[in-house]
Amino acid sequence: MAIVYPEQEGQAVAQERTTRPNQLFKNLNAKVASIPMVLTAVVIFVGGTAWTVLYSFTNSRLLPRLNFVGLDQYDRLWTTPRWHVAIENIFIYGACTLVFSLTIGFLLAALLDQKIRFESAFRTIFLYPFALSFIVTGLVWQWILNPNFGVQQVVRNLGWTSFTFDPLYNQDIVIYGILIAGLWQGTGLVMCLMLAGLRGIDEDIWKASRVDGIPMWKTYLFIVIPMMRPVFITTLVIIASGIVRVYDLVVAQTSGGPGISSEVPAKYVYDAMFLSQNLGQGFAASSMMLLSVVIVIVPWAYFEFGRKRTRV
Repeated sequence: MAIVYPEQEGQAVAQERTTRPNQLFKNLNAKVASIPMVLTAVVIFVGGTAWTVLYSFTNSRLLPRLNFVGLDQYDRLWTTPRWHVAIENIFIYGACTLVFSLTIGFLLAALLDQKIRFESAFRTIFLYPFALSFIVTGLVWQWILNPNFGVQQVVRNLGWTSFTFDPLYNQDIVIYGILIAGLWQGTGLVMCLMLAGLRGIDEDIWKASRVDGIPMWKTYLFIVIPMMRPVFITTLVIIASGIVRVYDLVVAQTSGGPGISSEVPAKYVYDAMFLSQNLGQGFAASSMMLLSVVIVIVPWAYFEFGRKRTRV
């Protein structure tokens, strides 16, 4: 064990202090070039967020005005049945999207990772829906799920005349019809991310597991998946961002109907601000959406980065 004398420790501290200014000016050109991006992020994102939260405490209608009414907009928001339906729908849609997109995407990636024939063709087929806009996806699945000429009518023409499949016209399951379209479009991206993570696993791990006689499912579950933790975190962030801002699919497929049964928070915000011309109510709803994101992101950021720094 090496012995560190006090004078050596003092020299190390002094050397570290002298190198800090040099590190400050390291890659100076890159730091200067990033100033516009940093200012844009601070002014637009941070400033816009603060502006939205500030005006959520006002009774702004068509134009923003600083006439504070306290928590009246939030009281009205949480006493509106339409907002309750939107929150319930986004929870159902979000939970199902996280579970099914991760599961299906990982299974597809695991299958493609077996070096199957026509792998490139299958990759293209699975990823192609992601290239479409949500509006196009919503319209396509609106036609597919239409009971008059969609899946229901096709099956009935085959002889099953009592078959019923009209999720977009059933208030109890309409959110699941929207979920089908969302999974069809987004699962291909999840598959590609997972496949990239699987291709990054060292071949020696697979060889060692085969030599030890470990079943393939145990290798995936106890070895491969824990090693792919960064990939899963990145995928979760991408999926979660899509869940919070889901709007296009709902508008294209149901426009919030039947009634208000497929309402989501993003559509509520849009309707409040641009259709009802109630900026204060829209700002309050969008602030609640922001709060939900903060509740998820802050604990994750603490456990992901804060604990690592304390260990160091």
